[in-house]
Amino acid sequence: MQKLVVIGAGMASGRVLEHLFETAPDAFDVTLFNAEPRGNYNRLMLSPVLSGEKSYAEIITHGDDWYADNRVTCRFGEAIEGIDLARKVVKSAGGETPYDKLIIGTGSNPFIIPLPGHDLPGVISYRDLDDTNAMIETSSRPGARAVVIGGGLLGLEAAAGLRMRGMEVTVLHIAGHLMERQLDAAAGYLLRRDLEARGITVITQASTQSIEGDGKVEMVKLADGTELPCELVVMAVGIRPSAQLAKDAGLAVGRAITVDAQMQTSDPDVYALGECVEFAGNIFGLVAPLYDQAKVLAKTLMNEDDVFTVKELATKLKVTGCDLFSAGDFAEADDREDIVFRDPARGVYKRLVLKDDRLIGAVMYGDTADGNWFFGMIKDGTDVSEMRDTLIFGPAYQGGAAVDPLSAVAALPADAEICGCNGVCKGQIVTAIEGGATDLAGIRATTKASASCGTCTGLVEQVLAVTLGDDFVMPTAQSVCKCTDLTHEDVRRLIKSKELKSQSAVWQELGWTTPNGCHVCRPAINFYLLADWPLEYQDDPQSRFVNERNHGNIQKDGTYSVVPRMFGGITTAAELRAIADAADKYNVPTVKVTGGQRIDLLGVKKEDLPGIWYDLNAAGMVSGHAYSKGLRTVKTCVGTDHCRFGTQDSTGLGIKLEKLLWGSWTPHKVKLAVSGCPRNCAEATCKDLGIICVDSGYQVGVGGAAGMDLKETERLCDVPTEEEALEVTAAFVQIYRENAKYLDRPYKWIAKVGLDWVKERVVDDLENRRALAARFELSQTIYRKDPWAPLAAKAESFAPLADLTLEAAE
Repeated sequence: MQKLVVIGAGMASGRVLEHLFETAPDAFDVTLFNAEPRGNYNRLMLSPVLSGEKSYAEIITHGDDWYADNRVTCRFGEAIEGIDLARKVVKSAGGETPYDKLIIGTGSNPFIIPLPGHDLPGVISYRDLDDTNAMIETSSRPGARAVVIGGGLLGLEAAAGLRMRGMEVTVLHIAGHLMERQLDAAAGYLLRRDLEARGITVITQASTQSIEGDGKVEMVKLADGTELPCELVVMAVGIRPSAQLAKDAGLAVGRAITVDAQMQTSDPDVYALGECVEFAGNIFGLVAPLYDQAKVLAKTLMNEDDVFTVKELATKLKVTGCDLFSAGDFAEADDREDIVFRDPARGVYKRLVLKDDRLIGAVMYGDTADGNWFFGMIKDGTDVSEMRDTLIFGPAYQGGAAVDPLSAVAALPADAEICGCNGVCKGQIVTAIEGGATDLAGIRATTKASASCGTCTGLVEQVLAVTLGDDFVMPTAQSVCKCTDLTHEDVRRLIKSKELKSQSAVWQELGWTTPNGCHVCRPAINFYLLADWPLEYQDDPQSRFVNERNHGNIQKDGTYSVVPRMFGGITTAAELRAIADAADKYNVPTVKVTGGQRIDLLGVKKEDLPGIWYDLNAAGMVSGHAYSKGLRTVKTCVGTDHCRFGTQDSTGLGIKLEKLLWGSWTPHKVKLAVSGCPRNCAEATCKDLGIICVDSGYQVGVGGAAGMDLKETERLCDVPTEEEALEVTAAFVQIYRENAKYLDRPYKWIAKVGLDWVKERVVDDLENRRALAARFELSQTIYRKDPWAPLAAKAESFAPLADLTLEAAE
């Protein structure tokens, strides 16, 4: 068995190992070195880790079990210090390791502009998990501000993630518009507008002069004299191939490590791939060619023939929820013509660049569904003269009439990229289908297409439909878990129709394959039962996520956050004193004002939770349920109490709404807001339910979102009185509780059932509205209570709380 040493546990080298283990699992004894103290993870998914939408565990590509199953010797956290080509050994802190074949996959290094102050603590790049964790740590400091230098993809993802973490963020970009290599000025403008709407400051044509601070970052100064105070500077201005190790060893190096079409370096036993290589004068940064290289290298190692070729690539990107696509040459020139489509209301922009009746470039923003179709025309040099007038509308409307929407997918060439996260093309998916992968799960298992961010899922299903023809079965809703084939919707219907009022009844009557459910289904079933049978069913704390079991939001270091409720954002001096006293008494490291107008005590030890809540209960404060699938906050402005523009008492209504709804369990978290006038200072139009006060009464909107998805509320109804606003709100929350899939936010549920369906039952049918509100109030008589209240009842003084556990409190 040959000894294969791999330097770098990145995405490209990881894909090589996958191919090798699939085809020849016993051919090599593999030793894997990585400078990072961890194995292969999907670096493309670091952005949702930064924003808090995903955890590191969710983006791991190869876990410890995978390496163990394939007998890989892992040397993580151990950097290679040198390569002796003559003796065929690599050198590290752990000594010398011999090899028969060597793969270099050292990737790239971030470029740090050598400005004055670039080496100050607080200046970081954005390349790996350590950088991401450093940004998360800084963002947790109250009032922390960040400056991101670089308005390309990485810089904007860093800015968006930090903004979602609550930081004040400024992006500096030296060019005239953002992402100028991928977007023209018009699309760059739309991107900037969307980012600024999310609270990110963007400064273009910005020349950074220095980074200043006394022992740490304190400010960025621009050449025009502008000063930007900050505690964090993220450099995202480009990357350079990491080729120094190869150069020092004596391998041929140009701009990067020189390789041939078999990924072989100037040494016949040494190979390289990924961002660290140069082939035919090209270097590579997108994942698709890296995975092509991995496939070729795996075959080379197995003495099979294959060659790597450079392909023209399109760029389909998703920056903070903004869809972007560009391909080909979209520069302006006298011998070219543009076809432009704009829809300002939807934020959609499409521009096609034609030359001699051929499509040579495309830029799309906001609606990129036809991107691959246009890209195929660019590569093939298709004559578009006959479809010139309708070309901009895509394949669904050619020849003056609508055509089969799958025709565009059918026309895509085999090398058309379908999944950008994993570099999977149409041909690979077709091959997998022909090999027996006839559903989405099978495609994900064999190719990884749609297994990361999921945005290509619809396209993958279309490839399935085109390839399988009549044998394709449109996927039904996903089952609750592996314990059952039933969907969430099936289970909800059967719990009602069969009057199932306990978990054991569900397991028995619905044929669960495991005796007591699993960690996936138990929280969902627990919620469905308490929502449908509030009088008969008793909530099971052990069927809840850890945060809800412990009545606190666990942090990355194992401590918890404590968030007392402030109804409508209103507090008193006494409550503030109680919070300050608790912060001092329990050595709380961070006290932060949240976006929901509350105060968050961060870093509380688990053993201190009973004590701190005992003290807060004594001051009359109850849990803010910042950890729950339930009501979080009702944000308000000051309304007619103080504001000269206020039309109604928005603060008063917000307090009434929060007192009505607090303690309720819902399929997912629910956030509300009430703005006293259309100026919307409480940001009511991006909440799950938001109310805008006007002279004639109250405008009620539902289904907003302001996370990875950005969505404005849709108007549910207008009502003239507070009483009707309260009733409509209770009815909407109840119909959501009774019908939505567990873990679906309201906007996702509304998209499934339709707003008209909701209006019919909540607005048009007054009797049904009142019945919904009554059922909600009935449930609240049982669940509207503070989970920490038992502490006050059990203890006469603080001393006996020393041994009181969370479980005992429950």
